[in-house]
Amino acid sequence: MRIAVDRIMEIYALLKNHPAAAGPQVRAKVTDYVTMLFEAGEKDTQRLAVCGLTYLRELDGSSDPVKSGYTGL
Repeated sequence: MRIAVDRIMEIYALLKNHPAAAGPQVRAKVTDYVTMLFEAGEKDTQRLAVCGLTYLRELDGSSDPVKSGYTGL
C-alpha cells in the first residue's frame, strides 16, 4: 500500500508540474482513500495507484468533463 501511495504522490507532482502540489494534506487524503480501497480487498498496487490518481484529479477538479468542454452531445 505504501508503494502505491508513493507512486501516486510522485506522479501527481509531475502532473501538476510542481512538487508542492503533493503536500502533506494531499498525501493524508490519498493515504486514507487508498487504505479504504486496500481494506475493501484491492491488493494490486498498480490499480491502487490509478484509483488514487483519479481520486486526486476529482478533488482538484481537473477531471470534470463539463469544465473541459464535454457536453454529451
